[in-house]
Amino acid sequence: GIAAACWVISVRQMNGMDMGVATTLGSFAFFAAVWVTMMAAMMLPGAAPAVMRRARADGLARAVPPFVVSYLAVWALVGVSVYAVYRPHGTVAAGAVVIAAGLYELTPLKRHFRRRCRESTGSGWQFGLCCVGSSVGLMLILVALGVMSVAWMVVIAVVVLAQKLLPAIGVIDVPLALAITGFGIWILVAPSSVPWLAAPM
Repeated sequence: GIAAACWVISVRQMNGMDMGVATTLGSFAFFAAVWVTMMAAMMLPGAAPAVMRRARADGLARAVPPFVVSYLAVWALVGVSVYAVYRPHGTVAAGAVVIAAGLYELTPLKRHFRRRCRESTGSGWQFGLCCVGSSVGLMLILVALGVMSVAWMVVIAVVVLAQKLLPAIGVIDVPLALAITGFGIWILVAPSSVPWLAAPM
């Protein structure tokens, strides 16, 4: 329910903000509000199994709110980092980030964090850090291609959710990583054929 409400709020907040790689973030207060709402919308559905594990481990329903709040706090800190380093950029930077994200999907580090994200029953902080490690490449794609794009938000949210709920399967994960890498190369080689990089999707 919280995630659904945050999707509605995010769509309203981001209306008219998507300018592809030329997107600006606005004031820190505005961006922080948008970012936390986005993360709640995108990440909470995939966190539901971990929340249930935490509740069963503690045997207390009141353990759930602190777990969720600390989990979202980790993603809020990621947002602070994004705001600190993000600048409107060009297709070369976007393509390079997408390629790096695709390659990261193939690394043992990615597999480690994805497994921990699926199995963790620790605190919300620990779970959040594992999930950041698992999803950082995908989130960088969102930031690089259109941090205020609802369309990219949906695409990345679906992939993140699938990776949180489904075990790693090479026959799916490797082609996905190669497709992401190939998309990044396409952006570098023929940016004019990817029009949504400079205009709302």
